[in-house]
Amino acid sequence: MNVRRSGNGSSHLSPLHGSSVATDRSILKEDAFRRMISLERKRSERSRKPFVLMLLDMGELHPTEHSRQALRKVATALSINARETDLTGWYTDDCCVGVMFTEIGFTDRSATLSTMITRVSNTLRGALTSEEFSEVSISFHVFPEDWDNDADDRQNNPTLYPDLTEREESRKIYRVTKRAMDIAGSLAALVLLSPLFLLIALAVKATSKGPILFRQRRIGQHGESFTFLKFRSMYVGNDASIHREYVKQLIAGKAEKNSNGKREGVYKLTKDPRVTRVGGFLRKTSLDEIPQFLNVLRGEMSLVGPRPPVPYEVEAYDFWHRRRVLEAKPGITGLWQIKGRSRVKFDDMVRLDLQYARTWSPWLDVKILLRTPGAIVIGEGAH
Repeated sequence: MNVRRSGNGSSHLSPLHGSSVATDRSILKEDAFRRMISLERKRSERSRKPFVLMLLDMGELHPTEHSRQALRKVATALSINARETDLTGWYTDDCCVGVMFTEIGFTDRSATLSTMITRVSNTLRGALTSEEFSEVSISFHVFPEDWDNDADDRQNNPTLYPDLTEREESRKIYRVTKRAMDIAGSLAALVLLSPLFLLIALAVKATSKGPILFRQRRIGQHGESFTFLKFRSMYVGNDASIHREYVKQLIAGKAEKNSNGKREGVYKLTKDPRVTRVGGFLRKTSLDEIPQFLNVLRGEMSLVGPRPPVPYEVEAYDFWHRRRVLEAKPGITGLWQIKGRSRVKFDDMVRLDLQYARTWSPWLDVKILLRTPGAIVIGEGAH
């Protein structure tokens, strides 16, 4: 038996009973089991009680009838011995069996996983021949995952998000269309705005010391990082702690609206001493974002999508906030820019991002792009 771990977890609970007890509990089919993984993820985000997904297969890309029969025995044995609160089903019908151990309490992670492995092994030995048992491969996947915001590669475990994978597959044609729109739109914007690009570059360079472009590490889709480009709007060598502290307060729902010269105010730093005079104008008009068309052209961003966060923002996220960087590629504009911008609270911004991720289509992107210039001209929520 081979054992693989993705993340690690521990429990105050006994994931499997010590003895077999007859039960009429059903083994969920693939669609139902994967749907329950999605629901359990969302429940865990709110309750903050982790769960462990255990997957078992025979290590074969093309299962034989023998391996299918063995896995059916595995599924039956695990279903009989699992707690009533756990779920057993087919992660992939007749190819991979899954058990979801819900509401796991973390203490000694390694010890609990070892206990789980021992109990699963004992259960399988009673259901399989020694030859079948030696062919079983087990992997453990813990949710919520521990994200390393200093890492550049993918942060989420796709095994825990089968619904997102299926959603992406069902939108394959849409995704090709979206990428074509991104390439054509970013190329057109860079060509048409090249004179303005030059004027802004000269203004930035002439009015303050430092580079023309501001480069910053941002978190993209699936937690992958990339270098984000903007026209520099701040003085060089400024203290980022001002913004870091405000972001923490904003995400926690404790930030107060700041005056932007209008009655409604904005959830954003105003009168920021780090911003140059030219930078203030660029931010107000969103002209500082023109270089992001290069990010779009490189495939790191899209024309439409959630705004990409800085790493210290992601560190302050609640678990459910992470979905905004998992479910859609970041963009230059989006529902937040045309419906609320900095006038809405952070949680409401995340909800708009998730609404976009669920409902996006090329036509929705076109409508958002057409409404964006008007939102910029009106300038509501901008600063």
